[in-house]
Amino acid sequence: MIIGLPKEIKLQEYRVALIPAGCGMLVQQGHEVIVQKDAGIGSGFSNEEFAAAGAIIAESAAEVWATADMIVKVKEPLPEEFVYFREGLILFTYLHLAAATELAKALVDRRVTGIAYETIQMPSGSLPLLVPMSEVAGRMSVQEGAKYLEAYFGGRGVLLGGVPGVPPAEVVIIGGGIVGTNAAKMALGLGAEVVVIEKNSERMRYLDDVFQGRLRTLSSNPYNIANAVRKADLLIGAVLVPGARAPRLVTEEMVTTMKKGAVIVDVAVDQGGSIETIDRVTTHEHPTYEKHGVIHYAVANMPGAVPRTSTLALTNATIDYVLQLASRGFEAAVTMNPALALGVNAHKGVITHNSVAHAVGMNYTELQSVLG
Repeated sequence: MIIGLPKEIKLQEYRVALIPAGCGMLVQQGHEVIVQKDAGIGSGFSNEEFAAAGAIIAESAAEVWATADMIVKVKEPLPEEFVYFREGLILFTYLHLAAATELAKALVDRRVTGIAYETIQMPSGSLPLLVPMSEVAGRMSVQEGAKYLEAYFGGRGVLLGGVPGVPPAEVVIIGGGIVGTNAAKMALGLGAEVVVIEKNSERMRYLDDVFQGRLRTLSSNPYNIANAVRKADLLIGAVLVPGARAPRLVTEEMVTTMKKGAVIVDVAVDQGGSIETIDRVTTHEHPTYEKHGVIHYAVANMPGAVPRTSTLALTNATIDYVLQLASRGFEAAVTMNPALALGVNAHKGVITHNSVAHAVGMNYTELQSVLG
């Protein structure tokens, strides 16, 4: 198989979907890897390193897309990349189609096979290709939130951990999954008071046990959410429903009760956001906006700010699936690996993931019915 690695074009996205070591593994198994020039520069990997691993260096994105049987990316294709779509092409990347109807339609219309990192799901329910970036984003949410609480950025001027004689900030995390757990680790490490709101009682018991009572857990319901939001200095949205839009758990009315200069970081913004006042996606260049006196941080590719760490963490998780697809071919790979099959969002002109189909208002077709 020919695997293509184009350079990411999303604004200030410096990650890359394969590293030279991964390219070398593919080449050793008899595959061909074509890498766009400078695709890895932002993550610290040179063209020379890719070439030494056996990859072919292409001058343009068009050459990579036209040559490859499978394109491996980090972020969802932008509209200017839709022109490269063609029937039979395999696209393996984060797709987040629930919040990208235009992309879903383009995949269907061009009969592209779209496999989404974020919906590959193990029998246990875990999301192995979402975990590493959720770990990064969860930790970054506190790092960024602490920064924007500074008065210079329009925040309340509050230090997360306080100092002796001065109380720490109140950090409220909605969702106790991978993002929420990693956010809690960071916030507690900085000395903040932490509240995690979670709907799953077993998960709350787990958090209470792991953190040995150093944080408080609350059952997720509108009353508890409203009370916690009102008291928060930093509010972190960490809710995910695989393949679907994030549920809007924090209303605009709740946000109006927050302290002036408080900060909201919604990690679920790439899935539509779980906070009603997150009504736009921001960039690393212009990451925040103010609404109701509250600073909103809504960057959809948070891990892109730490590309070296993020690229290594992501490719550690993705390379095995890339090797399966390349060596077995698409149909055999998804037949042999049910977790990978759950990652298929589009194939042969139809949407093959139920939650995605519901989110984008398109018909759902079971994957097995369209396999050869």
